[in-house]
Amino acid sequence: MIHTIYRQINSDLDLGFYIETTGPLSEQEQQKLQWLIRETFEPSNTGTEPHLAATEIVEIGPRLSIETPFSSNAVAICQAMGLGHVTRIERTRRHRTSKDYPADVLIRTHLDRMTEQPYRNGIKSFDTGITPEDVRIIDLLGRGKKALEEINSALGLGMDARDIEYYYRLFVEILKRNPTDVELFQLGNANSEHSRHWYFKGQIVIDGRPMQQTLFEVVQRPLKNLGSESCSLIAFRDNAGVIKGFRTRLILPITPGKPSGMHLCEKTIHITCTAETHNHPTFVAPFPGAQTGSGGRIRDNSAVGRGGIVGIGVAGYFVGNLFIPEYAIPGETVGRDKPSQYASPLSILIEGSNGASSYGNQFGEPLTSGFCRTFGQIVDNEWREPRKPVLYSGGVGHLFDEHLAKETPEDGMLIVRIGGPAYPIGVGGGSASSMMQGENTETLDLNSVQRGNAEMENRANRVIRACAEMGKHNPISSIHDQGAGGPSNVLTELLEPVGGIIDIRKIALGDKTMSVLKIWSAEFQEGYGLLVRPNLIELFQSVCQRERVNCEVLGKIDGRGKVVVEDSLNGQTPVDLNLEQVLTNMPPKTFESNRRIKNLEPLDLPDMTVGEAIRAVFKLPS
Repeated sequence: MIHTIYRQINSDLDLGFYIETTGPLSEQEQQKLQWLIRETFEPSNTGTEPHLAATEIVEIGPRLSIETPFSSNAVAICQAMGLGHVTRIERTRRHRTSKDYPADVLIRTHLDRMTEQPYRNGIKSFDTGITPEDVRIIDLLGRGKKALEEINSALGLGMDARDIEYYYRLFVEILKRNPTDVELFQLGNANSEHSRHWYFKGQIVIDGRPMQQTLFEVVQRPLKNLGSESCSLIAFRDNAGVIKGFRTRLILPITPGKPSGMHLCEKTIHITCTAETHNHPTFVAPFPGAQTGSGGRIRDNSAVGRGGIVGIGVAGYFVGNLFIPEYAIPGETVGRDKPSQYASPLSILIEGSNGASSYGNQFGEPLTSGFCRTFGQIVDNEWREPRKPVLYSGGVGHLFDEHLAKETPEDGMLIVRIGGPAYPIGVGGGSASSMMQGENTETLDLNSVQRGNAEMENRANRVIRACAEMGKHNPISSIHDQGAGGPSNVLTELLEPVGGIIDIRKIALGDKTMSVLKIWSAEFQEGYGLLVRPNLIELFQSVCQRERVNCEVLGKIDGRGKVVVEDSLNGQTPVDLNLEQVLTNMPPKTFESNRRIKNLEPLDLPDMTVGEAIRAVFKLPS
């Protein structure tokens, strides 16, 4: 059954709350729901009748197939209040139309095309009638490379000619079988430039001469030169770097994971540092792109060693010329008409910084410092400006000394996932962000952007922190955060090199229409993959239950050297890949380029005073 409650925000906007229950509600239960939904200081604005007539509004809300983070949090509150009948609550926005703001303008302005839809007559049912797509077999044996090239384009896998040659030979000549679309989607994302950094780790050839070191080796050289004098304990091999710390006193729970008193104790802690960029998503959708950039980096701080503690955040932004209305910045002469269907530099600075700060505020991590740069000029007769923006997220935390090293996967260890349920968001993010802007279709780019749920990440983080505070009794053997490529990437990394088997149907779904491909490879944020020993799983589950976090025991390490995904619903095996062939021993790539001689004009300053120069410089956001 669907029950509806409306709340008036102002004369032009109502909120509609559509409440799904397993049966009728008593009058007392209806009053509880209205009390929960209404605004404390304006209770008269909430009721079962709308304030705006259906004939004069545009109503926008979430896709019916997707249970939103708002709903999962609201349902948890209802159940805590004794409203066990409530199974879903979704919120819509009902905008008043006018001559100046007709329906099409309101939809274009307010609709998030990736996660929302307009409603003509409200919500009558959450059942869409959509059935999940079946796993497809891609006929490489019969159709050759052309079949792989077509699926590469259709799914936006981002494979280059070398990738296509490698995977074609792998399946046709070595495995002698056709791949599934699920396997190809995993390979396109997990082995993308975004995830594996082929350029940094590849052979660079300049003017026909191979360089003696890869870019990655150049970056690592200062650390290697320090030798025994280095204070770096972990670098280039985990979710965050770790710097040698110190012995200190801490106030910790006596019994972590349970109601407990606190006590003062001494521990050796090390400093964790990590940073990443979230450029492609922020270009496509600035607010959620920057939000999930912060969220992913926070998870990296948590997923170092056997579980780290989050501390403080840093943010940075580098975009093109802004062209702020009625505020001319000297030097902004190019880029005003830059063709793009995505966000402008100005909107990225405003909405992107809002998104990064919003996520940190909701999660509970203070944003302490950062940077901002803008640039766009003609240099040597070429237009130089960021093709994509740079959205930088960094953070510092700490790690207990006894949790510095992840445990090696062993036969029988349980493969576990915690966090929010699966949604069809962040689909193909690894491959999409590895392409040059404009190579992918707009629909695939939109699908690749994630949406954040800081409340869920806060809960999952509390689970990890409670386990870390258990010290030597920490039930987490190994942990990685779920990022681009979703479960397919994080769980495959956990299994390497020994291998394991996973039941895809053990992953909780927030959208029952998701195909196996999307369940396995969509990012859907706020998730972690872990290895837990069987004798410690009850302890770990009890902490998850306390923090109201999904704890999904998906399978176990089996020592066969493969990642195998089974579908217990129909007995199929959509993924069966040898880890050495698709992860451990992938051949490096070669990248060729030629130097270009630049004819730069000498600096020619205009005739101006020092004061005028200072005022011009201080007009820059930096």
